[in-house]
Amino acid sequence: MSDASAPPVGSAELTAGGAKVVIIPALGGKIASLEFGGRKWLWQNPHIPYHAPEDGASFAEAGDSGGYDECFPTIAACTLPTGIGAYGGTALPDHGELWSQATTFVLETRPDGMYAESAWRGERLPYHFTRAIFVSNAGQVEMRYAVTNNGDKRMPFVWSAHALLPLTKQTRIVLPTNARTRVWSQYGIELGGPGAELRWPRVASAGKLLDLSVPEQVASRFACMLFVDATTDHVTIEEADARLEVSFDPAQVPCVGLWVNKGEWSPFRYRKAYRTLGVEPCIGGAGSLSDAIGAWRSAAWLEAGQRREWMLTWRGSARSDVEDVEAGK
Repeated sequence: MSDASAPPVGSAELTAGGAKVVIIPALGGKIASLEFGGRKWLWQNPHIPYHAPEDGASFAEAGDSGGYDECFPTIAACTLPTGIGAYGGTALPDHGELWSQATTFVLETRPDGMYAESAWRGERLPYHFTRAIFVSNAGQVEMRYAVTNNGDKRMPFVWSAHALLPLTKQTRIVLPTNARTRVWSQYGIELGGPGAELRWPRVASAGKLLDLSVPEQVASRFACMLFVDATTDHVTIEEADARLEVSFDPAQVPCVGLWVNKGEWSPFRYRKAYRTLGVEPCIGGAGSLSDAIGAWRSAAWLEAGQRREWMLTWRGSARSDVEDVEAGK
């Protein structure tokens, strides 16, 4: 029997200041574990083991082993509109191209922490994508991203940091009140349908006023994918004894995707549905690049030769540590 606490085969560990990141370069640079102060935050799928990815495969059936994946240049599978020019008619796979290819990988130990860099090249669109991770002695995880259009035509994209956490009875999602929230999908719940606009976190459904920030209180079973405008520079997930925060510049990362699956959705007909929370800072907020170009009008664009950069910072705290900081102790 394998040791569940052991790092995955072929992985690299970055550890400093009580924080740990485990990366699997051969699986699209998947982050298998994100840990602060001994608490592991990422969900692992008991039904899908780690195995070599295949280009064009279904992410839900082959790649959704849990953890943290990069979605680029789309999230959902789609075909780009024919009227956009050079790349019209291009078919893009489920959750994009990055998860299904091995990355280049560099690992360094530095005086102030540990550093790793992964890089990908586009297969259907002409881009170069990099992600540099720095785990600092201060115990935080910085992720610096860059994408360059290597082609000679204007190129559209969406990007999402697809981080999956366990959804528990204590989970609370902290985002600014009244931030515009758009519905991408809904299962077992009525939120107005795809494209509907809500105001975080409350929504009227079937004569009830629901608070989406506390999924346990919404319904016994449901799932939905939402995109919330980033009106502040962070999103926080609270559990009974801990807090996870990801911060960013809203001018660079203008949206946060939320995938809430409270036992309602699974790609497997005869298996129990998952209980997961996807916390997904994103650019070009929409579930697919085709919709971001079309009805949602939210796609990001790179001119020929243009480079775009952005950054995320992840922090985690035990609840007692959080309360001491907020009390000024």
